[in-house]
Amino acid sequence: MVQAPAEYASAPREAVVALTDAARLDAVASVLTHADFTVRKASDAGSLARELEGDRAAVVLLDAVLTDGYRWEGTPVLLLVDLGGDFDLARLESWGIADYISRDASARELTRRVETLIGRARERRRIRAKAEFLRESLRNVSAAIRGTNSPKQMAGHLVRGFGESLGVDHVWFTTFQDSRVPRISSQWSLPGRAKLPDTLGAFEDEAREQTTSLWSAAEALAVPDHRTDQSAPLAEGLREWSGLASVRASVALPVGEGESALGIIWIAQLDGRRDWTRAEIALIQHVAGNLAHSLIQGHLISAQLQVLQQLRELDKAKTDFLATVNHELRTPLTSITAYLDMIRDGAGGPVPPGILSMMDVISRNSDRLRRLIEDMLTVSQQDTSGNLNLKQVELGQVLRIVVAALRPLADSRNVTITGADSHEDVKVQADEAQLEQVFTNLVANAIKFTPKGGRISISFMSAASEAGSPCAIVNVVDTGVGIPEQEIAQVFTRFYRASNASSAAIPGSGLGLAIAHDIVRRHGGSLDLSSVLGQGTTVSVNLPVDGPQREDAADETDDDEADGGEAAAAASAPQTD
Repeated sequence: MVQAPAEYASAPREAVVALTDAARLDAVASVLTHADFTVRKASDAGSLARELEGDRAAVVLLDAVLTDGYRWEGTPVLLLVDLGGDFDLARLESWGIADYISRDASARELTRRVETLIGRARERRRIRAKAEFLRESLRNVSAAIRGTNSPKQMAGHLVRGFGESLGVDHVWFTTFQDSRVPRISSQWSLPGRAKLPDTLGAFEDEAREQTTSLWSAAEALAVPDHRTDQSAPLAEGLREWSGLASVRASVALPVGEGESALGIIWIAQLDGRRDWTRAEIALIQHVAGNLAHSLIQGHLISAQLQVLQQLRELDKAKTDFLATVNHELRTPLTSITAYLDMIRDGAGGPVPPGILSMMDVISRNSDRLRRLIEDMLTVSQQDTSGNLNLKQVELGQVLRIVVAALRPLADSRNVTITGADSHEDVKVQADEAQLEQVFTNLVANAIKFTPKGGRISISFMSAASEAGSPCAIVNVVDTGVGIPEQEIAQVFTRFYRASNASSAAIPGSGLGLAIAHDIVRRHGGSLDLSSVLGQGTTVSVNLPVDGPQREDAADETDDDEADGGEAAAAASAPQTD
């Protein structure tokens, strides 16, 4: 806290006397010297200017003819005038001169006027210093309130700051029941004073109504002396609630926002009358306004943090659930596929042709279920995936492996795949297993959404990015059903499936493109998609030749934290949409 300034014990006993009449100058200087003043004399404008240089005198006694060229601000000036002449007293204000006296005044009157002038100047300095101390103290209170998001800490800063700055006995603050702010109470008491009640209790409804009236009128209820002033019901109600019948002076201040009060501040002084100044009321109203704004903002931030924590917990529960489901589904599926292979190998004897066709259906659907389980496993691993296993990867070789694995599926649908057998090759720094998954998802999608007799073209080449760095571009172009234009922006969202795919009952989980997009982004690249409904889709993968940069990895970490693991590593098995 700012320390209160020391009181002026006494004004400096130095006076400058500037009179053109030498005899009168000596006479006035003699009077002040006998009154224990140190006197410096000036008989003209030049000597006056020299005497006023440096430290400021306590008082200046001045001849009217020497006033020109000065603005007497801060230093009390007593002008000696000829009251019988034609001097215009209205000019005193423009000169900044505090008072005047007749040249013929007695020594006693002159001394008394000088002492009075110095006393008034001392009091003005004291008031200004006190106001500046209060202003600085409450500025610090406002800064402390704005420096935290904790409503309880805000309230603590307020009551302690008001108590220490205003020099009172009790400061108490509470919020009313309101959705905009949390319910809190806080109080500060001068050491040795009894603690106030924690809540308003039965008086709260009445206090809220009267506080809202104060808020609507933009007023504070200041009572200089409860013994002599007719107090408002709110002031008397607070005295009765507090149990402090000895309260002499108090201020009840609304804390509000919009059309209603959010809470009330009560400031109480037990000993002695106190005339609350307009400056004091204005300053504490200003701090109360800062408090209201900060409480509302802090409450919103706290609510957002709580929601974020709940989302994190839900996300963890989702991940745990997916991991559990994967385990529970894999176990029976492994048994199904194992016994299916044994039956095909003749472990149970010859299998009739009709049964073999049924087993083919079982096998296809087992593979479909396996891919779905692997997609779910990839999603569950995304939040905890490790670093990329980077090395030099030949894109052409990866594409040839992917096409070789998927060509039986393409042949079964009479879909032609071209371009993957190109002898040209491009090398990139990447995780080979994850790139294989990306292109497996993209090519499998193209096969699935391309009608019989359609074509899929794969091409890759070296290029330069917009920043000028080398990159590799892979295009997968199909003649499939396409995607509605208004839905293209959503196809990289997990579990999203285009409306024409759903209506045509084309199977899929809606994870293939999302997983591919995440892997490419982790490599510092981009995945773009363009499509024309009914004509086909082009998917372009842009990968930096030198692999992901360090800043890309940092951005990825930030995104993972912000999005709850949206940027994810994928499992090595193929996933399709």
